[in-house]
Amino acid sequence: MPDMYTYAVARIRSKELSLLNGPFLEQLIAAKNYDECFQLLLDKGWGHLDASTNSDALLSAEREKTWTLMSELVEDMSVFDVFLYANDYHNLKAAIKTVCTDSKLDNVFVSSGTIDPEIILKAVKEKEYTLLPEHMRAAAEEAFEVLLHTNDGQLCDIIIDKAALEAVYAAGKASGSELIEQYTELTVAAADIKIAVRSQKTGKSIDFVKRALAECDSLDVESLALAAVSDTDAVYEYLSVTPYHEAIQALKESPSAFERWCDNLIIEKIRSQKSNPFTVGPLAAYILARENEIKTVRIILSGKLNSLPVESMRERLREMYV
Repeated sequence: MPDMYTYAVARIRSKELSLLNGPFLEQLIAAKNYDECFQLLLDKGWGHLDASTNSDALLSAEREKTWTLMSELVEDMSVFDVFLYANDYHNLKAAIKTVCTDSKLDNVFVSSGTIDPEIILKAVKEKEYTLLPEHMRAAAEEAFEVLLHTNDGQLCDIIIDKAALEAVYAAGKASGSELIEQYTELTVAAADIKIAVRSQKTGKSIDFVKRALAECDSLDVESLALAAVSDTDAVYEYLSVTPYHEAIQALKESPSAFERWCDNLIIEKIRSQKSNPFTVGPLAAYILARENEIKTVRIILSGKLNSLPVESMRERLREMYV
């Protein structure tokens, strides 16, 4: 129904008023130290009332608030699974490495996925891959066998990482949401570009690069792979004729500058949802806006904790949604 999200969007509009903006970020950066910066966030309503001065706890509390709100607004939360697949595939990696090394490591799983980590661990341990969603099964089995028989952790990782990108991309295509499809296109393209640049710098073979890259509409992975096994200029030359030509300067600067460029592009793309009252788009945009501000606050808190210069922190700031 065209109005199924009307109430939810109205609630989100009120929540958007409390999103962090540029002037508040400047306040955080100008804080004398970590404790003062942290207190500003508490005064803004971040964290829980009984929160310690632990940044991870603070940021986890904020992420929890976002997903709790979404669960109140949307009956079928699967529409947002695309934002959680990365956590599922992280847990798949952790499960495979735990089983193959016959070890029990603490805090290797993350809880905010679409599948209980214990189910993933059980599927791997018992080789009952049907316990997993269909999009995970083949990668889980292949990655497990690779690590078990070759002890090649890097190959295990790229099998799982590529499967994660493919799952995200397929979910975006099936979502029926222009915003979610744009997000998944950029997510996969950005990952491919990073793979190509890193592979070029480390001298990876064409077979390795092709195996790692995931297909997407905005990049020709064959051309990107060939550029990656040539030289850095070849990668830049290929990107110059793609929608990501403006990223070249950021790539030349540093990997973190490219990450910032990608994050800012996502925020630019989702701003149009402020005038969209009838679809899931504004809710997805709010999730992305919250993740963006959580990432930015993490950068600032880390900078304060490590006494980084103000300008160094400011250079890494992301654009805000509001």
